Amino acid sequence: MNVSSANVTVVLQYRDSFSKAMTKNVIIVALWIFINYINAGLIHTFCKHQIFYMNPRYVLFIHLVVNDMIQMTLTVILFVVSYIVYKINVPMCCILILFALSTTENTPLNLACMAVECYIAICVPLRHMQICTVNRTLMLIGSIWTTSMFSALADLFITLASEPRDFFYSKIFCQTQTVFPNPVIIKKREITYAVFLVLVWITIFFTYFNVLFTAQTASKDAKKARNTIFLHGFQVLLCMTTYVAPQLTIVLLRNNYVDTLFYVHLIIQVLPRAFSPIIYGVRDTTFRKYLKRYLLGKMSPQ
Repeated sequence: MNVSSANVTVVLQYRDSFSKAMTKNVIIVALWIFINYINAGLIHTFCKHQIFYMNPRYVLFIHLVVNDMIQMTLTVILFVVSYIVYKINVPMCCILILFALSTTENTPLNLACMAVECYIAICVPLRHMQICTVNRTLMLIGSIWTTSMFSALADLFITLASEPRDFFYSKIFCQTQTVFPNPVIIKKREITYAVFLVLVWITIFFTYFNVLFTAQTASKDAKKARNTIFLHGFQVLLCMTTYVAPQLTIVLLRNNYVDTLFYVHLIIQVLPRAFSPIIYGVRDTTFRKYLKRYLLGKMSPQ
């Protein structure tokens, strides 16, 4: 029995009591509702005002918000389903995991693009409007999804080629390791994550230090952009916890494997999504001014 199947056996054998399972699910669902309520306010604010949806910076930001909403919704579904039915059909699990993997990979790529936009705005201001247009931003978002979906679909094709037909008619405990068990996929994913993270960190450091140099002799906007890129780096660090989930599980593991999975889920899936609206939405003075009306129910016209 390999490690992943052993883990699944442990999860299914040592289930939580009803009260404990209910508590965990209520916590996860409550956090999902709260975070998505704020995110829905951000999206509503974005769609209602031209100042946002005609600005490439806010288009990238709202894509990050939508991506986080999809990603968190998928992980909450998987979490709740694991307690209600334990196992689901392999095709359904494949669909959920594929989109979860894609949205997970989208986040650091989107953050890198946001850092580049800040760099252009501060270091190449005269060409900012020419380079950063809404159409080009939408094409960039399409490229991000194409890249992540191509990576995720490669896992599916390898599984289709290597697993027997009966596997796709079976039911499994829905985790990445169980639906895509081939060792080649695990190695490919490790290489893909490493390449993504190296490219993202090179981009973050390049933009940060160029903006830092500009900020020492330039305007207040340059210093604000420097801080924003620093927060991009912090958010990437949070996203990186996804790539070290197995190691994090081992570090946190004491006696109860099921409890450890719950804590890892909070750290990896919930925490980064909780910071996004605060770092990029509430912190932005323009966005905050409009957002207050919708979150507080004040729908007075302009």
